[in-house]
Amino acid sequence: MSHFVWPVRVYYEDTDSAGVVYYANYLKFMERARTEWLRSLGYEQDALAREDGIVFMVRSVDLHYRRPARFNDLLQVSTRVEELKKASLLFAQTILRVGEGENPLCSGHVRVACVAVDSLKPKAIPPLLLAEIAS
Repeated sequence: MSHFVWPVRVYYEDTDSAGVVYYANYLKFMERARTEWLRSLGYEQDALAREDGIVFMVRSVDLHYRRPARFNDLLQVSTRVEELKKASLLFAQTILRVGEGENPLCSGHVRVACVAVDSLKPKAIPPLLLAEIAS
């Protein structure tokens, strides 16, 4: 399955009192990259909720922090679907500082479940989207 990369600039608001990116903000950067990956496939999350009655929710996260990012760094968030099931996806995601090669700052896995908007119970990913992801 395809590999998607999204750039993220570190803003002052992303940093903590030590001047490094606050650990939880890496999750926000990964979320943005997954949203942009979905958009690159031609799908908007609000439209999926409205038209297909589904939303994607994070089910689990396993992250490894290796080196800190700092204010004004330009980062690259890499996103790849590692596992595709009927109602869930497992993403492998890595955050790198641009210009530093393949030395990750943070990497891990995020499992996302597809759920019905009204009940928040698991619901199958729509067939067209499932096929697009699988290709």
